[in-house]
Amino acid sequence: MATRLSRKLGLRLKNAEHWLTAQVSLAALSVLRLLPPDTALRFAEKTARTFGPYVSRHKLAVDNLRRAYPEKSQDEIEAVALDMWGNMARLAVEYVFLDKLFDYDPERPDEGRVEVTGVETFLRIREDNRPHIFFTAHIGNFEFLPVAAATFGLDLHVLFRAPNNPYIARYINETRRSVMGGLVPSRAGAALQLARILEDGGNVGALVDQKFRRGVRTTFFGRKCLTSPLVPKLARQYDCDVYPAHCIRLPGGRYRIEVGEKLELPRDASGTVDVDRMAQQLNDITEEWVRKNPGQWMWFHRRWG
Repeated sequence: MATRLSRKLGLRLKNAEHWLTAQVSLAALSVLRLLPPDTALRFAEKTARTFGPYVSRHKLAVDNLRRAYPEKSQDEIEAVALDMWGNMARLAVEYVFLDKLFDYDPERPDEGRVEVTGVETFLRIREDNRPHIFFTAHIGNFEFLPVAAATFGLDLHVLFRAPNNPYIARYINETRRSVMGGLVPSRAGAALQLARILEDGGNVGALVDQKFRRGVRTTFFGRKCLTSPLVPKLARQYDCDVYPAHCIRLPGGRYRIEVGEKLELPRDASGTVDVDRMAQQLNDITEEWVRKNPGQWMWFHRRWG
C-alpha cells in the first residue's frame, strides 16, 4: 500500500513539474510571438548560447563531440556546442512563427527566405502513384520538410516522437497539424501504420539518427552504435524508392531544403534490400550532413553507448 501511494505521489509531482515547465515555456513563447520573427530568433539564440553550457545536457553534448571529433581542440568543441544551443533555441521559437517563416512559393521560388533544391523530385513523386520513403535527421529545422512537401501538394505521413512533457507535446502537435500532412506518433503500432500507408501507395517520412536499443549494429563517425532498421525494412518489404532530405540554416535568417535523388539501395545476391547495409548507408549520409554543419545537429542525444 505504501509503495502504491508513493508511486502515485511521484506521478503527481512529475505531472506538476511538467505542467509548470510547460506554462513557463509557453508563456515565454507567447511573449516572443509579440516580437518580429528575426528579433525573437536572435534573442532566443543569444540566451541559449549564454545559458546552454549550464544545463545538464551540455556535458553529454561535449562528450559526444569529443567522440566524433577527437582531432578538435577543447575550444573548437565548445564552439560547436554553443552553435548547437543557438540552433536548438531557434528551432523552439520557429514553432511559433512557422506560418511566417516558411514562405516558399513554387510560383516565385527566389523571393522568400526559404530555398529548395530538388523541386523536380517533389513534383515527380507527386505524380507517381507508388510508395516512397523520405528520411532525414535532427539537423537545422527538420520540421520544414513536411511543410515543404505539403506546399508542393505531396501527401506525406511523418513518423514523430512526441516530447516527454505532455503539455508541450500537445502544443507542438497542434502546431504541426496546422501546417503539415499526416502525423504518425512513434509508439507501439507505428511500424504497422506506416506499412499500411506504403501498401496503399502513400509516402512516409522518418528521422533516422537516434539510438535504437534493438537496432542494427552500425557505425557513426567511426564509432559503434545501434540504428533503427525501420526504414530499411519498409524499403525491403515494399521495394520502394528512398530519398534523402534535410534542411539547414543559412546566414541572414534564411533556410535551404535539400532533397536528393533516390538512393541506390544495397541488395543481397537475391536482389532483396540488405537491411544492415542500408542502415549503415543512412548513417553515412547523415554523417556527411552533420560534418558539413556540425553546429546544427542535436549533439545531446545518447547516439553511442
